[in-house]
Formats: sequence, C-alpha cells, structure tokens
Amino acid sequence: MPRLKKILPLIFLGLALTGCESRPPYKSDAELGLNPQQGRGRALYDTYCLRCHEAYISGGKNGPSLMGVFKKKELPSGAPANDERAGEVILRGRAKMPAFSDRLTPEQAQDILAYMHTL
Repeated sequence: MPRLKKILPLIFLGLALTGCESRPPYKSDAELGLNPQQGRGRALYDTYCLRCHEAYISGGKNGPSLMGVFKKKELPSGAPANDERAGEVILRGRAKMPAFSDRLTPEQAQDILAYMHTL
C-alpha cells in the first residue's frame, strides 16, 4: 500500500498528459507576418472559432483543428477546401457547427478566411 501511494500521483500525471498537445506560445500578428485583414480575422477567430477549433495544434476541441485546413484538398466535412465553401460553413453552419451569420458580417467572414489561410 505505501508503494501505491508513491506511484499513484505518477500514474495520474501520466494519464493527464497522455494525448495532450501543448499550445505554442502566443505570437503577435507582426511575429506571424499577418497583414491587417489577417490580423482582423485572427481577432475574430480567437473570439468565435478558437473555443472549438484549434489553430496551431492538430488536436481538436469540440470541433476539428483547422491547422493547415487550406493546405488540404478537403475540409474536415469532406467539402472542397476553398473560400466559398468554408465561408458558407462559417455563416450558415453545418451539422454540429452553429451559423454565425447573426454575429458576423460577410466581410468579417472573409477576414477569418484570410487568417485561416495562414494556419
């Protein structure tokens, strides 16, 4: 029993860290080389998207990570990875993702898309 008390915290620590990816340190827009539109998009992404979609690590939260999303042929949904389709998903929603047309203008959705191209 005394041995179990010694290794139990290590077991819990191992379980807590298994499968976890740490978030990279926060970088400024300038450090990332973002232009003004991408910077606006990043601020909007952080407000509306980041709670479900990681940007800089491959693990997802409530939705898939969007790291490298436009470097692939398809969005996580299987739709073509292009601005038109991704913009529709942002504004109209899809499956479990809510629509944001009541909170974002089409211009703001374009700003988010411009930022997503940097991921």
